[in-house]
Amino acid sequence: MENFLYQATIYLAAAVIAVPFAARLGLGSVLGYLAAGIVIGPVLGLVGSETQELQHFAEFGVVMMLFLIGLELEPRALWDMRHRLIGLGGLQITISTLALMAAAMSAGQSWSVALAIGLALSLSSTAIVLQTLSEKGLMQTGGGRAAFSVLLTQDIAVIPILALLPLLASAPNMSLNADGSIKRAAEGEYADKLSLVDGLPGWGVTLVTIGAVAAVILAGIYLTRPLFRYIHLSRLREMYTALALSIVVGISFLMTLVGLSPALGAFLAGVVLANSEFRHELESDLEPFKGLLLGLFFITVGAGINFGLFFSEPADLIGLALLVILAKGIVLYVLGRAFGLKGRDRWLFTLSLAQAGEFGFVLIAFSVGQGVIPTSVSEKLLLIIALSMLITPLLFITYDFISSRMRDKSPGHEADSIDEQGPVIIAGIGRFGQIVNRLVQASGFKTVVLDNNMETIQLMRRFGYKGFLGDPTRPELLKAAGLGKARVLVAAMNNRQAVTRLVAYARRERPDLHIVARAHDRNHVYELYRAGANDIVREMFDASLRAGRYVLENVGLSEFEADAAERTFYDHDRYAVQQLAEVWDPDIPPTENTAYLARARELEKELELALTNRASEEGRKSA
Repeated sequence: MENFLYQATIYLAAAVIAVPFAARLGLGSVLGYLAAGIVIGPVLGLVGSETQELQHFAEFGVVMMLFLIGLELEPRALWDMRHRLIGLGGLQITISTLALMAAAMSAGQSWSVALAIGLALSLSSTAIVLQTLSEKGLMQTGGGRAAFSVLLTQDIAVIPILALLPLLASAPNMSLNADGSIKRAAEGEYADKLSLVDGLPGWGVTLVTIGAVAAVILAGIYLTRPLFRYIHLSRLREMYTALALSIVVGISFLMTLVGLSPALGAFLAGVVLANSEFRHELESDLEPFKGLLLGLFFITVGAGINFGLFFSEPADLIGLALLVILAKGIVLYVLGRAFGLKGRDRWLFTLSLAQAGEFGFVLIAFSVGQGVIPTSVSEKLLLIIALSMLITPLLFITYDFISSRMRDKSPGHEADSIDEQGPVIIAGIGRFGQIVNRLVQASGFKTVVLDNNMETIQLMRRFGYKGFLGDPTRPELLKAAGLGKARVLVAAMNNRQAVTRLVAYARRERPDLHIVARAHDRNHVYELYRAGANDIVREMFDASLRAGRYVLENVGLSEFEADAAERTFYDHDRYAVQQLAEVWDPDIPPTENTAYLARARELEKELELALTNRASEEGRKSA
């Protein structure tokens, strides 16, 4: 028991320290978990041989991950994306696998080992790439959408790859009894292994396997709803978690009995339940387990990396990692060109996906367990994958450099052609901008809506509102939308830096334009005030003010008195913001700006006095 608690403390503490640190550096959680494993394993030697056994347990996180991926993939959505999934994504996996397989065979590996290596290295890092694309605001560019399609294809492709890898292992020869029947293992290799198919003829294995898959599909369609209703009657939250775990564990066990990958069954069940009303319940119940188990898996991978091997031949391993990136990069660049990606989009697509990914760790570990890849080869492959992932930030830096040199040659977004102009331009049509747009349009005024989120624009069009896809900060789009003649510009994007840039640019181009800007917080208000916005609306201010009024009405003030207090607070806040903007310094935090703090205290006292005077005045009027 003491040893278990010690190991648990080491693993959890390493994750808690390393992962947030890696995330703050922009490296992503996967590299954080790997770094944690490296520190507690090869560097400090705090963990040892038990990581191998722990890894088998942690691999169940992969099963849960694929179940959750299946939940997100509605069959209809997959069908709509079939051209990019099968075309762009399918070709990337196929060609990259063949190229890397040929390289492995030229290095002396057998075709089966080389194929397993090619499959493992052909996949990119979903965690690092999606996080980086989101952080840099590149997800809605042409290159970002193409990269997402390939990553989605790769996630789906893991399922057939896991099913294929055991077939690459050398299987034992079938033996016959004296009467000619197939000999079943009674006390040999499979004697201690539960199985429904060992020793069956080929047609029997096929029937049992098809029956198991059919059972998973039918159970997902017909049994989950009654089960959830039954659990709902208990009114116990933990029972939902227990049921979610039971579904995944039970399906995994059934797949194991028929010789299939547990991940295959879990993914299939996820797709079946994707349209279920219980999908979100399952996601929320399993997400914490998936995250912890996957994190534990990557820690064990890091702890098992052979750094003695790395230091014995560092140049060779770094060179191999760079060759993998180069080979995949060439394939990606050619495919991007073939599928019509241009300029910055093609470079983003190429450089973002050129590394190997976290699924490579999964496939390598699985291949070793199945006897496909020798342990000596797997140790080198794990180092190559880790090195390629560590190089990924440099690839994005390279993209930024190339992109800056091509700024005027190729737009980053596949923007719509804007064929309308109006007196009001609304930049950003999220939760904030859509209310503004509905109010203005319902009042009879024409608006021109710009947003760089394709899903948001498509959703608007379904409800009958027209919008144009494109980056609202791009001068040519603003000019096409009628910035030169518009009366009002509403800067309502989610990105505070983009809002500030848009306001500053619009003010330079149109000193007479009235600009209404959405502010993230008070510091953002000061930035927009200096950038030239006329009306600045903090996104939570009005809602919070109204909530405060409701509180006053229910603690003793009349509706009239609460309304007066609300108006007094509102007027004073607008005055206070203008006063504080004069002493605000963007280079000094407000808590260290003595002039700002002193003026804020004075204004707070003025607010208290104003509310007291307003209350006294209203009291005299009512008397």
